[in-house]
Amino acid sequence: MVARTQKEIRQRAPWWLIGLLFLNLTLMAYDARDDVTKQRMIRVWAQAIVAPFQRVTTGAGGAGVGFFQRLANLRNAAAENEQLKKRVEEMDAELRQSRAAIDENARLKGLLDLKEQGQYGVVAASVISRDPSEWFDTVTINRGRLSGIELNMPVVTASGIVGRVVATSPWTAQVMLITAERSAAGAVVGQLGESNALGSVKGLGENGLVEMRYVSGLEEVKQGDYVVTTGQDGIYPAGLSVGEVVRIKQGSATVPHVIHVKPSARLDQLQEVAVLLYRAPTRTPPDQALPNVDKGKKQ
Repeated sequence: MVARTQKEIRQRAPWWLIGLLFLNLTLMAYDARDDVTKQRMIRVWAQAIVAPFQRVTTGAGGAGVGFFQRLANLRNAAAENEQLKKRVEEMDAELRQSRAAIDENARLKGLLDLKEQGQYGVVAASVISRDPSEWFDTVTINRGRLSGIELNMPVVTASGIVGRVVATSPWTAQVMLITAERSAAGAVVGQLGESNALGSVKGLGENGLVEMRYVSGLEEVKQGDYVVTTGQDGIYPAGLSVGEVVRIKQGSATVPHVIHVKPSARLDQLQEVAVLLYRAPTRTPPDQALPNVDKGKKQ
C-alpha cells in the first residue's frame, strides 16, 4: 500500500512541478507591469487577445445600428417627399384658380366696358351648356325673358360677335353661334363707311370658320384684313367685330371672292357673354309710289 502510494507520487510529481511553474508564471505575469503605462501585463495581454473579437462585435453592432438608422432616414424622407408633393399639388391648384380668376375678371371687365361704351342695354350672362348634337353650334345661357332677352337679339363678347338668340324661356336662352350653317350676318371687309367690300358671313358648320360671300372680285381683299358688321341684317348693330380674313380665293369681275374668316370671339371657350338689348330701327313704309311700281300686281 505504501509502495503504491510512492509510485503514484513519482508519477504525479512532474504534473505538480508543471502546475507550480505555471502558477509561478501566472503570479509573475499578474504582478508584472508595463514600464510606460504601469498597467499589469496580464491585462495588456488579455486586451490584445480580446481586441480582435471586440472589433468584429463593434463593427457588426455599428453596421446594424447604421442600417436601422438609414432605414429610419429613408422613411422620414419618404414622408417629407409626400408632404412636399401634396403641397406642390395644393399650390398648383391655387395657381390655376388664381389664373382662372384673373381671366374671368378680364372677361367681365371687357363686358363692363362694352356696356359703358354701348348705346343700348347689355345683359351679362354665363354659358351653362352646349348642344353637342349640332356641332357645338348652339349654347345655352343663364338669362332669359325675365332679364329682357328676346328672340334675334345679338350676343357678343368684348372680342366680337357670338351669335343671336333663337329660343327663350323665363330664365334661360339658346344662342345660335355665327359658325352655324343657318347663321348669317351683314359684313364688310375693312373700315365701315370707307370700304366697298360688302357681303354677308355665313357659318360653315365645321372647323370654326365662317365664309364671307358676295364680295365683288374687283375689291382688294387680303389675308389679315378685319371684318365688321354693317347693321343691314336687322340683327347686329353696325361696327361689331366679326373676325379676321385667314383664307381667300380670288374672284374676278364676274365672280365674287370666296373668303374664310376666323371669328374674333373665342367660340370654343365661351364662358361669359353679353346680350345686346338691341332692335334694328323699324323701316318706315313709303307713303308715295309711282303708279307703275305696284308690287301687289303683275305687270
